Amino acid sequence: MVNRINREDLLVLLEAGTVQLVEALPAAAFAAEHLPGARNVPGQVSAELAAQVAPDRGATVVVYCSGPYCNRSKIAAAAFARLGYADVRVYAGGKADWAEAGLAFDGSRASVGAGRPA
Repeated sequence: MVNRINREDLLVLLEAGTVQLVEALPAAAFAAEHLPGARNVPGQVSAELAAQVAPDRGATVVVYCSGPYCNRSKIAAAAFARLGYADVRVYAGGKADWAEAGLAFDGSRASVGAGRPA
C-alpha cells in the first residue's frame, strides 16, 4: 500500500531518523540537488536496486520527484510496495514544495538552490 505524506510529516520523520528517502529522478537531477539524506533511483526499481537504496523493508520509505505533476515517485513507490516494503509513501509535493518552503537541498547546486522554485 502506498500513502501520501506532506512536508510537515516528512520533516518529523527526517528529524527522528526513521525514514529512507528516495528521489525518483534522473541521476543528473539528483546530483544537482536533492533533499538531504535522499538516495537516488533514476529508473526502474529492481529488487537489487531497492535493497541498495532502502535495505530495511520494515522502515518507512518516502519517494519523491520534482513535484505534484511528476509521476515518477508514484511509479517507484508502487514498485517498492510490490517488492514487499511495508510502509511506502509518496511526497507528492517533491522538490517544488521543498523549495517553496525555503528548505535546503544537498548537491552541486545546493549552495545557490535553497529556496528557488524547482
